[in-house]
Amino acid sequence: MEKVAILGAGSWGTALSVCLANNDKSPTLWCRNEEQAQVMKNSHQNNKYLPEVILADTIHIVTDLSEAVENADYVVLSVPSQSIREIAQQIKPYLKTNAILINTAKGLEENTHLRLSQVVAEVLSGKPHEFVALYGPSHAEEVGRGLPTVIVASSLNHEAAAKVQDLFMSPVFRVYTDDDLIGVEIGGALKNVIALATGIALGLGFGDNAQAGLLTRGMREISRLGVKLGAQHDTFSGLTGIGDLVVTCTSMHSRNRRAGIALGQGKKLDDILKDMGMVVEGVTTTKAAVELARSLNVSLPIAEQMYGVLFENADVHDIVGNLMGRSKKSEKEDFLY
Repeated sequence: MEKVAILGAGSWGTALSVCLANNDKSPTLWCRNEEQAQVMKNSHQNNKYLPEVILADTIHIVTDLSEAVENADYVVLSVPSQSIREIAQQIKPYLKTNAILINTAKGLEENTHLRLSQVVAEVLSGKPHEFVALYGPSHAEEVGRGLPTVIVASSLNHEAAAKVQDLFMSPVFRVYTDDDLIGVEIGGALKNVIALATGIALGLGFGDNAQAGLLTRGMREISRLGVKLGAQHDTFSGLTGIGDLVVTCTSMHSRNRRAGIALGQGKKLDDILKDMGMVVEGVTTTKAAVELARSLNVSLPIAEQMYGVLFENADVHDIVGNLMGRSKKSEKEDFLY
């Protein structure tokens, strides 16, 4: 049996281990925290991140990174986006030649503005491997419970994407393949920024009209930046574009949406992040995306407003006037690049 290592015992890493166990695989789940790992072994649950989901005996929980990664045919990176560089550096000595790395983190590296596939390629330069992004509208809470989910395995190598498709595919977990890695990564990263904005609108007491406007214009911003970077435009009408955007902006499973609601209600960002106890990817992605867009002369009005709120102490109440009062435009004029 092929060895699968899942690095990160948060909600998504745990859910994917359950998914693979249900596919008659025996994944190795690496947990950074010894105490948490022991609790999970004893209780067969991860009550901290994915409560009420039973972990099968075939899920092998370890805290030794080398034990998890050595001889693994597939290594799933299920850690926060800003930890990808660190974890790639740590696993490099143990990584099997031509192992397939499956990344589930969604974001851009904060200081370099790199997509996560670029970060991994930079760190693992000279170490032959294949990279696949496993993205799409998928909340861990539902995957862990076996609810129907449809996602995308994207890679520059179709064979690698197809192998990941076969690894995860099940009657309740449908996987498509896609070769537009740029578009998939940009869609997965920037939807968190729009989810923060949508949450703020809800926190301010706005209704469905405002949410629909933010989702639609937000999708335009995401595709504008993506195409500038070389993505295919039609990727953004798919699962990792509009699909991921809708689920993240409309579900209370979404940390970014919940954080936005709290911001709209007047709470401070530091307090929100502390209370949530989990990473809100949209915060660092906002900074990286706006800085990247500015360097490319790409307009991201919604993301710019989020940047002001998150990093320049702008008042959330000013967002509405700033966006609604922009100069008149034709809706279709910014399809041109």
